[in-house]
Amino acid sequence: MIFYACDIPEDLTYDIERDVWIRFDGEIATLGMTDVAQTRCGKFAALSFREVGKKVAQGKVLVTIESAKWVGPFPAPFSCEIVATNEEAFAKNILLANKEPYTDGWLVKVRPTNLEAESSHLVTGEVAAEKYKERIKELKVNCLRCID
Repeated sequence: MIFYACDIPEDLTYDIERDVWIRFDGEIATLGMTDVAQTRCGKFAALSFREVGKKVAQGKVLVTIESAKWVGPFPAPFSCEIVATNEEAFAKNILLANKEPYTDGWLVKVRPTNLEAESSHLVTGEVAAEKYKERIKELKVNCLRCID
């Protein structure tokens, strides 16, 4: 779905409060920043990734993101272990998440460690689209993506 130019793919799972999208593939989850979040953040300037193998509690920092407007955490939507980062791709193109937040701009791949107990806040499909529609209006966001 698209609201105010913000893309909210209905085939993903979302932690709306933390502005994180999740793509589950077996026991691994790929995580990234939503279109709404990358717009609010602005053009990325630097990323500091936690190391592969690190165990991170729900809500704690997986990646620290710096932009001209903001420095802050990309938080874990659930407790997990980092199994891969997209650090190499971001080293080649720092604007990946600003251009393609749901594909090439993924940030980390993780193995959830307590998903059953920590997943009640996650939403998908139409529920996610409706909640994001409200959030977009509340934050007065009109999404923009960087282009080449």
